[in-house]
Amino acid sequence: MTKQASFESQRFKKLRESLNETQQSFAEKLGIKGSTADIERGKSKITGSIVAELLKQYKINPLWLFGQSFQKFLDTSHNVAPKVVTVDGNDSENMVLVNIKAAAGYPHNIVDLDWYKQLPAFDLPLPEYKNASHRGFQVEGDSMVPSLYPKEWVLGKAVNSIDDLNKNTICVVVMKDSVLVKKVLKSEDPSKLMLISINTDYPPIQIEISNIQEIWQVTSKLTFNIDVNASQTNVLKQLQDSMALLKKDIEGLKT
Repeated sequence: MTKQASFESQRFKKLRESLNETQQSFAEKLGIKGSTADIERGKSKITGSIVAELLKQYKINPLWLFGQSFQKFLDTSHNVAPKVVTVDGNDSENMVLVNIKAAAGYPHNIVDLDWYKQLPAFDLPLPEYKNASHRGFQVEGDSMVPSLYPKEWVLGKAVNSIDDLNKNTICVVVMKDSVLVKKVLKSEDPSKLMLISINTDYPPIQIEISNIQEIWQVTSKLTFNIDVNASQTNVLKQLQDSMALLKKDIEGLKT
C-alpha cells in the first residue's frame, strides 16, 4: 500500500516546482543527499536544517510549510540605505559623483571612507536636493535608451527600504558585484525584484533582494550632448511653416 504524502511534503513539492528546480538541483541547494524524491513521496521527513535553508534562501515561512499559516513568505524588509554619507568642510552633506570607472569598484568599497574621498563631490542649492541624501551615477551601456543614453548622469535619492520604493520607478541598484540603472518592479515573491530595461533588446532580470546593498531612486539627469543641429532644424521648420501661413494670408487678401 502506497503511503500518501503529508501536507508539508505536498507543499514542499509545489514550492520546488514553482522555483523551476529539479529534484536533484533543489536537493543540492538545500543540502539534501541525492534528491528530494523521498520527501515529496512522504517517505522522509522535512528536517529542521531543511526548514532553516528554506527560510534563509527563499524566506519561506515554516508555519506556511506545515499548513499553520496562509503567509507563504516572511517579511523581507531589507535595509538598502547608504552605507556612507559624505560631507564637505562645513559638515554639510554633499553629492558624490560615481563615474563608470568608479562604479566598477563601488560595490567592493561601499563602506570605505577613504575611497569616497577620491570621488568628486558638489552641492546643489535647490530645495529638491535638501533634507535627503543624493548621489550621482554615470550611465553605462544603452539598456535604458531612449530615456537615458550612455555617459549621461543620473541623480538618485537614497532609499532606506524596499518598501519605500515608488511604483515602476528608475533606480540605481547597487548589487554585491555591480551597479545597475534599471526600472524596478516589485515581484509577487517579496524576496525578489524585477529589473526592467527600457531598451527592449534587453530581457528583464530577476534578482534576490538579499543581494542588494543600496538603492538610489532617480530624480533627475544631467546630459551634455545637446543636439544643436536638431534644434536648428526645428527652428528652420517653424520659420518655413510661418512663411507658408503668411503667403496663404497674402493670397487671401488678393482675392
